[in-house]
Amino acid sequence: MEVTSMQTRILLTGASGLLGSKIVQMSRERNLTIYPTYNEHPAQGENKLKVDLQNPQQINDSLQSLKPEYVIHCAALTDVDKCEINQELAQKINIEGTRNIIKASEKAGAFLIFVSTDYVFQGDKGAYKEEDETNPINYYGYTKLQAEILVRNMMSNWAIVRPSVIYGSVPAAGKVNFALWLINKLQQREPVKIITDQWVSPTLNTNLGEMILEIIQRRLSGVYHLAGATQINRYEFSKKIAQCFSLDEKLILPALSKDMNWLAKRPLNTTLNTQKASHTLGAKPMVIQEALTQLKTEIDSKVDDE
Repeated sequence: MEVTSMQTRILLTGASGLLGSKIVQMSRERNLTIYPTYNEHPAQGENKLKVDLQNPQQINDSLQSLKPEYVIHCAALTDVDKCEINQELAQKINIEGTRNIIKASEKAGAFLIFVSTDYVFQGDKGAYKEEDETNPINYYGYTKLQAEILVRNMMSNWAIVRPSVIYGSVPAAGKVNFALWLINKLQQREPVKIITDQWVSPTLNTNLGEMILEIIQRRLSGVYHLAGATQINRYEFSKKIAQCFSLDEKLILPALSKDMNWLAKRPLNTTLNTQKASHTLGAKPMVIQEALTQLKTEIDSKVDDE
């Protein structure tokens, strides 16, 4: 479902990231006025602003000057191991940075869309619904949950959206996502170890962007699981990527979480129940095959343009 209002003004944090850059692109295609903000990695296009989440005065001045109707808060420290090692930095960015965005958004009278994560859940059962109990097992998940609580307690108008394992057709913020990393490895004929015991709901950034823009268009409040509709383990997800791109899936070797040299614990099953989004939105959560076909179309289109 397309957003058609030309008056909608959106300020977006984390505009150089995987989700943020896609929302910027989609907003411009739909004639929305969007102000992309970034910190380390410059955003693309016009109206961009360099904003430090740890500078409340700068954030407040930006919102008071631009008067956006909506703020999409994508920016976060998402490196799970880095959050575990440097908890002070994770707290400053993910919790205090969100507090600064909330205060400025509320003062400006904006509607806030906060992008959270499936990692707010413990991962012991999967198929989590929006109202299920949260209990993160790593510091990254803890910081995002604390930010969710701030949004609920401090904002008048808000939506919290939870995706899972976001992937897309273009590298963003200086790094490749899981799907692009895997495609590159398989194209180079390199074997890769992928775990079989972590279940997720992989989310194509294009699909996620469409759903978020519909939430803005319809001004829907509350918590929404905006993830892919397919619940799958990472190993099977990898095999489906290989099949879609006609790559050798025999190079994908099964492994277990305990074999990985991770510093932070990973939840084993944070699959998300997306029925609420499916019933409410015109832009439905995509099943895995539909999403991978869309991914391939985008990658092929990018190659053709080059």
